[in-house]
Amino acid sequence: MTDFTPGSPAWADLTTSDLDGAQRFYGALFGWTFEPTQDDFGGYVNVLSGSDRVAGLMAKDASMQEYPDFWSLYLASDDAAATVSAAEAAGGAVHMPATEVGDLGRMAMITDADGASLGVWEAGAHTGFGRLASPGAPCWFELSTRGFAGVGDFYGKTFGLTLHPMADTDEFRYSTFGEPGSPTAGVMDAAAFLPEGVPSHWQIYWGVEDTDAAVELAEKNGGTLLLPAEDSPYGRVAALMDPFGAAFKVVQAV
Repeated sequence: MTDFTPGSPAWADLTTSDLDGAQRFYGALFGWTFEPTQDDFGGYVNVLSGSDRVAGLMAKDASMQEYPDFWSLYLASDDAAATVSAAEAAGGAVHMPATEVGDLGRMAMITDADGASLGVWEAGAHTGFGRLASPGAPCWFELSTRGFAGVGDFYGKTFGLTLHPMADTDEFRYSTFGEPGSPTAGVMDAAAFLPEGVPSHWQIYWGVEDTDAAVELAEKNGGTLLLPAEDSPYGRVAALMDPFGAAFKVVQAV
């Protein structure tokens, strides 16, 4: 079990137009297995990497069919309702108010002041990711934003986070959340390269043993390569889209 301080990434789930197809695709790619569908929670499916819960899957409902499939990231909160109120006061918007999820916890869905969607998770019986930073588990979380200058203000007021600059040039601006030396997420100034119509958004990097092999397998099973594999100081990275339109990244740790 992993402990999550307020504002740290605590959970992720996929909203998909093909629940069975998503299980086949991600099961083959990451070696995931899947717990039985939870009818009490709208058919939600918990994802296992080994014996650890690392994500969830849910079917897209009728009101969302016009939107592409997507991954959602949830940041931890000690009080989801208070976090939602703080988000509104800081210029964000609320898409789902704090809502009880049985004894598992409370969730909310918001957008930050620049329009990036994210979830809020107040843990109950379900504390969050069972494992991090290994193959089959999430390894990194990153906000690509058009509103870099305002990120520190929104996430500071909403989650109590402090932004720590890593690079600050016209070509590359990047900061991190979390304690210095133990970052929990990154923030990239993406105003210069996000395509028109693509909003600011959070991305999840999933660990793999071999990035090039993962890309080959994803494409073989109907996925699309968005950005080819390249080496970085933190591992070999590639961006992919699953067969149903949800984007994600993979990283092979150095």
